[in-house]
Amino acid sequence: MSDEQHQNLAIIGHVDHGKSTLVGRLLYETGSVPEHVIEQHKEEAEEKGKGGFEFAYVMDNLAEERERGVTIDIAHQEFSTDAYDFTIVDCPGHRDFVKNMITGASQADNAVLVVAADDGVQPQTQEHVFLARTLGIGELIVAVNKMDLVDYSESDYKQTVEEVKDLLNQVRFDTENASFIPISAFEGDNIAEESDNTDWYDGDILLTALNNLPAPEPPTDAPLRLPIQDVYTISGIGTVPVGRVETGILNTGDNVSFQPSDVAGEVKTVEMHHEEVPKAEPGDNVGFNVRGVGKDDIRRGDVCGPAEDPPSVAETFQAQIVVMQHPSVITEGYTPVFHAHTAQVACTVESIDKKIDPSSGEVAEENPDFIQNGDAAVVTVRPQKPLSIEPSSEIPELGSFAIRDMGQTIAAGKVLSVNER
Repeated sequence: MSDEQHQNLAIIGHVDHGKSTLVGRLLYETGSVPEHVIEQHKEEAEEKGKGGFEFAYVMDNLAEERERGVTIDIAHQEFSTDAYDFTIVDCPGHRDFVKNMITGASQADNAVLVVAADDGVQPQTQEHVFLARTLGIGELIVAVNKMDLVDYSESDYKQTVEEVKDLLNQVRFDTENASFIPISAFEGDNIAEESDNTDWYDGDILLTALNNLPAPEPPTDAPLRLPIQDVYTISGIGTVPVGRVETGILNTGDNVSFQPSDVAGEVKTVEMHHEEVPKAEPGDNVGFNVRGVGKDDIRRGDVCGPAEDPPSVAETFQAQIVVMQHPSVITEGYTPVFHAHTAQVACTVESIDKKIDPSSGEVAEENPDFIQNGDAAVVTVRPQKPLSIEPSSEIPELGSFAIRDMGQTIAAGKVLSVNER
């Protein structure tokens, strides 16, 4: 790891627009993947009749994904530029992976939106942009990909840029300062160096645009929040909760509280990569042992925080949601499952407070009877069992969620306020 600042970068966009190929190309151009690995992937891709997928293969190293030719899980990959160490949160494009996209995008600081020049804006392009906006992603770099398929045509590039600008304006993304870069992830145009094929383009290449992204503010000044992923019993140590520090700092010797299980104790040891460390910071995945807390006292979905400033537990909360796909309409009393950080809790929509115009953010209707696909709304929600969640304005890392029902993600949202129990 260099002394550079760190950024989490989401790669979003429609399924066949070349996200995986772009990620593979970025890793290759920044020296994060050795040449012989690419060669090996190339041979394998050609054997399977998928020549040209070698860069995508760098990301999709799960055998199942290769066979299906789609990206399933969020693969985390690292690469460095002159300004930043980037972790790529590769956001899958398929519908049933939108939940991954949400848990992934909510961890991203900025995003690259990939739109193919030969295909333009597609429904998933819209969905991902909508989500990125709802989940508070700051800056978007738009990569107009597959320029090689349109013979590097400036008019095709311009047409795609106009389509994307219309979409971004609908959700109030700043298009004045956004970069629109004509690239070919497959051929490598305008990624690490300027391409002769687009002599009509005089803006930044992709790596330069990534270097110019604003630095994220590290959430160390927020109180400690560490959602628990699993709880293990390890002989000789005892109970070891495992999770990722989202905000604040976890120190040995700290008195911590787990909510909503409502147990507390003193941190005895913190381990990272099988080594004991004195403290853990945002982004660190850790296992830690707490004196006085047993395996049955806490569970996945609990959040660990300082004993003197414990994580809030909601009696009800108000949230802004965006409905992406629901076969009919959503009314009061609807009780789907909310996925927030590591928790999954059934929650009831108690009231639909107002419908919001997604393009302006203005209130379109007070207390509507129902909401449906494409609507943005403010709702009041009551968890069916205790849920620790925080206002997105205070702790954004614990303030976003996905709503799932019938095996699919139907909405995404962020918490506006919490009425604590």
